[in-house]
Amino acid sequence: MKLTAIKLMLLPAFILSFFAFVCGDSKTDQTEVKKQDNTTQQQTQQQNTQTQNTQQKTDSMTTKTDSTDSKDKKDSKESNTVILKTSMGDIEIELNEKDAPQHVANFKKLVKSGFYEGTTFHRVIPGFMIQGGDPNSKDSDRSNDGQGGPGYTIPAEIKAGHVKGSIAGARLGDAVNPKKESSGSQFYIVTGEASHLDGQYTVYGKVTKGMDVALKIENVKRDERDNPIEKVVIQKVSFK
Repeated sequence: MKLTAIKLMLLPAFILSFFAFVCGDSKTDQTEVKKQDNTTQQQTQQQNTQTQNTQQKTDSMTTKTDSTDSKDKKDSKESNTVILKTSMGDIEIELNEKDAPQHVANFKKLVKSGFYEGTTFHRVIPGFMIQGGDPNSKDSDRSNDGQGGPGYTIPAEIKAGHVKGSIAGARLGDAVNPKKESSGSQFYIVTGEASHLDGQYTVYGKVTKGMDVALKIENVKRDERDNPIEKVVIQKVSFK
């Protein structure tokens, strides 16, 4: 009986100890879960931050690439409309790619390379035409003006006729050039009557604006070789 009484006295203490043990483990488990949750949240935040940084770098690179591509596209843009910026004003020309594709392609190539910049209109005849595009005209030696070029000729593409404002390829005479091939760079702009040249020279464009400038150029003072005494310079040729 005494032993049983002792066991009964110890039973509450045992139950309290067990309850405390269980509760303590539960609290520990909750703490561990909370720590794990915090750790997971921190890792998730770090991953999100890394993802955002990566996305920002990617967006930045994409924007830079798009900007570069846009600039390249802008710099490489070419059309059939070109503007001759001269020391006396601007002349706008529409190129005729349909009738003279090789001449137009060559002219565009020279425009893109800056070939014409600094050349002059080295031969002007009132009521007829103004001629330019010779690289020799860039220097101070006037005696060789009209004799230069890029070192090649362009096969004849004779279709369109000569009207006021027409732009055509200059060339050597039939005696040395029976195929009527055009100079690789020299051209002339018709400012008056030139129908007698039809069927002899390749016309590959026409002035659409600035014909008044061309008429001013043809009337400048010139020497015995029809070369303007004061240079009329083609400062720049660009696509519109």
